[in-house]
Amino acid sequence: MRYLVASDLHYSLQQFDWIAGEATSFDAVVLGGDHLDIVGRAELGAQIVLLSALFGKIADRTTLFANSGNHDLDARRDHGEKAATWLDRIDPRVATDGHSRRVGPDLVSVCAWWEGPLTLADVEQQLAADAAERNDFESWIWVYHSPPSQSPTSWSGTRHFGDDVLNRLAAEYRPDIVLAGHVHEAPFIAEGSWHDRLGDTLFINAGRQSGPVPAHVIIDTGSRTASWSTSVTGETVAF
Repeated sequence: MRYLVASDLHYSLQQFDWIAGEATSFDAVVLGGDHLDIVGRAELGAQIVLLSALFGKIADRTTLFANSGNHDLDARRDHGEKAATWLDRIDPRVATDGHSRRVGPDLVSVCAWWEGPLTLADVEQQLAADAAERNDFESWIWVYHSPPSQSPTSWSGTRHFGDDVLNRLAAEYRPDIVLAGHVHEAPFIAEGSWHDRLGDTLFINAGRQSGPVPAHVIIDTGSRTASWSTSVTGETVAF
């Protein structure tokens, strides 16, 4: 299976359009959170309407996974914790927070951005349930906006911005790949990287770049390779 992976597009319409144009060449597209731009290039409601339509356009062409990042939280659920509730209302063909879906021989688990214990409990319950089924699949992939802590994929140049809960969950369940984002500069700076391996798991953070084409990664679970591409460089690793 071939996956086109990007994250942190932050309402870059040129980059979303590029993704849509490439979608038919892949078995699935993964958009790993921070779809919205909360600093005010456009009113959030308008962003949500347009991105919802774009997600539907991509879903017309291939399987689409899109999880929440910290910039996507637009409301509070009944329990009081923030969530990207707009993702609940988009095209049902798109696999969003809390959903897991088969792509050929692979299982993809889409995890919500969590800021409180109740949402975290939902993520843990989802992954525990999927772990019980993992032997039925060749590859198990998580879409989880934050990279792991103490990893070059979470290095900002001054400190790590990773999630130590992810380290714990990955050590317990041992997914094949975790597709993250969140720390835009990590792949481009000294001591940072777009990939890392902790135990049995490959962690990937494509990073963020400006321009019409996003920094992106192509995952091929058949050949067991991950290829990173940016406007200035590229690299392939085996897993």
